[in-house]
Amino acid sequence: MQYLDFEQPIADLEEKIKELRSLSIADEEVLSPEIERLENRVDELRESIFSNLTRWQRVQLARHPERPYTLDYIERITDNFVEIHGDRYQSDDKAIVGGFATIEGQSVVIMGHQKGRDTESRQFRRFGMANPEGYRKAYRLMKLGEKFDIPVITLLDTPGAYPGLEAEERGQAEAIAKNLKMMATLKVPIISVVIGEGASGGAIGIGMGNEVYMMENTWYSVISPESCSSILWKTWDYKEQAAAVLKLTAEDLDELKVIDGIIKEPLGGAHRNPDRSAKAVKNQLLASLSRLKEMSENELVAARIDKYSQMGEWEIASKAKTEQ
Repeated sequence: MQYLDFEQPIADLEEKIKELRSLSIADEEVLSPEIERLENRVDELRESIFSNLTRWQRVQLARHPERPYTLDYIERITDNFVEIHGDRYQSDDKAIVGGFATIEGQSVVIMGHQKGRDTESRQFRRFGMANPEGYRKAYRLMKLGEKFDIPVITLLDTPGAYPGLEAEERGQAEAIAKNLKMMATLKVPIISVVIGEGASGGAIGIGMGNEVYMMENTWYSVISPESCSSILWKTWDYKEQAAAVLKLTAEDLDELKVIDGIIKEPLGGAHRNPDRSAKAVKNQLLASLSRLKEMSENELVAARIDKYSQMGEWEIASKAKTEQ
């Protein structure tokens, strides 16, 4: 288990427990009380730390290298998954995976960003940063879902769309914009869940849903804290301050009514208990599917458009103000 810097006190205590358990003392009564005391202290410390996380600490948790990724959730919450490859234009983008599956007998189209676990797979997946062909593959999948009247589920976890020259040459912005236009009027339910990082157009390019949820320790923003710090202060050193003012956590976006709810994680983060995390996501998906299946095509589209039209705050200037 890898520990983040703010988890170091927990790591130290758990290492001490491990050392005590490795001692070869015949009388277990000598060690058991001390081990139990330390275990209780770990529980108390974990509760204290994770009930008072800063926004930057939640960003760190969203990026934890052991956190479940899209394929981990697909394996745990779906049956009969059949992956679809390629965009029929350029190639098969490995940063976005998707296909057909069933959840408790309900057919779904499910897709999401996929990161890698080691150096080789991270390069293969480009750290979950999709090229235009990734978004065009997603477009193809969603239109297939519409054709066969199958709900669409998207899992968001990306530091952003791939920023390479070749991506721009092949129409990165156009591919994302085309997805947004299509998703606004797709005639089947769309449910989106932020399972890790939700950065900029790279995330929303597959994230315009009838219902949008965030897992407890994730972030969703137009820009990452590091990039925001780099623009405002010309250095990454102020990323913690940037995270604080961006209001990018699940609690922030729930309060701003950008999302429809928060999916709770096990204490310590989703990586602490992937099975329990997947069960929480599955329960939310089933509840949303049950609710959205009752709506007609026109109702789904109207509700989706209205949802995004209502976001944000604005004021219509009076005639007197405009004349000044």
